[in-house]
Amino acid sequence: MSAGPSLELESLFGDYPLDFAFDEMREPDGALRPHYRALAEKLAALPAGELQQRKQSADLAFLTQGITFTVYGRDEGTERIFPYDLLPRLVTAAEWERIERGLTQRITALNLFLRDVYSDARILADHIVPRELVYSCKHYRRQMRGLQVPRNVYIAVVGSDLLRLNNGQFVVLEDNLRVPSGVSYMLTNRRVMKRTFPRLFQSYGVRPIEHYPQLLLATLRSLAPEGRPEPNIVLLTPGVFNSAYFEHTYLARQMGVDLVEGRDLVVHDNIVYMRTTDGLKRVDVIYRRVDDDFSDPLIFRADSALGCTGLFNAYRAGNVTVANAFGTGLADDKAVYAYVPRMIRYYLNEDPILANVETYLLSDEKERAHVLANLDKLVVKAVGESGGYGMLIGPQSTALEREEFAARIVANPRNYIAQPTLEFSRAPCLIGDRLEPRHVDLRPYILFGDKINIVPGGLTRVALEKGSLVVNSSQGGGSKDTWILEH
Repeated sequence: MSAGPSLELESLFGDYPLDFAFDEMREPDGALRPHYRALAEKLAALPAGELQQRKQSADLAFLTQGITFTVYGRDEGTERIFPYDLLPRLVTAAEWERIERGLTQRITALNLFLRDVYSDARILADHIVPRELVYSCKHYRRQMRGLQVPRNVYIAVVGSDLLRLNNGQFVVLEDNLRVPSGVSYMLTNRRVMKRTFPRLFQSYGVRPIEHYPQLLLATLRSLAPEGRPEPNIVLLTPGVFNSAYFEHTYLARQMGVDLVEGRDLVVHDNIVYMRTTDGLKRVDVIYRRVDDDFSDPLIFRADSALGCTGLFNAYRAGNVTVANAFGTGLADDKAVYAYVPRMIRYYLNEDPILANVETYLLSDEKERAHVLANLDKLVVKAVGESGGYGMLIGPQSTALEREEFAARIVANPRNYIAQPTLEFSRAPCLIGDRLEPRHVDLRPYILFGDKINIVPGGLTRVALEKGSLVVNSSQGGGSKDTWILEH
């Protein structure tokens, strides 16, 4: 058995509790995991107050860069500095290799599913995925039936959320295929961390992520309409009041493309143009951060002022590429998620490399009865929500909340799924001048163009409140830098 922490380390850890949740830094007996030892020893050797000084320096860097996120429903104001924990989360090369293979497999199958459902629908005819599940999904777009998507790529940008369970294995909690956010925080976390611990960063052999914006740009270029060798690419944002507006401006700047709102675009003869001071300029590829519903008032919500009238017709004519494609929200419906392992076997004839979390479909009478009888033990989620909204965490809920959720389930069972309350992994965070464990997940970012690229890292999100299981930024969670080690 390896030796436990030294006396210096003990003072840093204090009464750091170890329970049955997997701890990213420490073994169950308290010993440091080998790849964390150098980090722990560096922290323990710092002079008193040095960690707090570095934390303040990092906070100042976030403040001066304007790195913010909007938190809705909070009395103290909505705009806040993105919470950041100073300690990186380390992932070994072997662990990452499995994650990378698993995500490549999963995204390939999900893209094939979308292509199939909007064309021949073989998977529905073969009763692998229930037809009524697909056609009752609010993100299913009948307008996409039979439409030729550039390169047959529906999901150019994906952010899948992973959890590590107490057996040490990563599982997929959900797939974000519409407008996944957070990659700007991954990139800015890294920049701040390299300034905060430059020697430690260099000594660890961390794989780089700084090339993500250029990979994204290359992915978007690869999806341009035929005959547009030098495509004009824009990023479509809902505007300054969107929770991720910082990210939209950041990515547009890093890629060197124009940031536009719907009012900046106009369609003539099924071709999209951008209004500029020099007149109209043709647009070939739109990286959209606007949901389907608000993208084109002619086709979707007529009351939307965020989109561009005629955009969908230009898209249908093949004159502009929109990434991600319309209708991709079907595949990140939390009820459809339950069928992803079957999709992988159906389309690829392979067993899933990364498992799903056990999921109860509440449209099934037996599963619904089980869930209603065990609401105090389960997590219930609305199938089309994200950001931690529309969710009940049974063990942390009140009797009244469970009663209200039960009524919602009975009224609209298709709209909800349930999963076990998972004790997913925890990582050390700097709380005051001590390290304390907090629950973390991991959102890697997958780019799908002429090939699949996964930058070696991702956004590690942290449930900063003690005992909390909610890591979502929109619910007050924070983040860490994620170091994928070369060896």
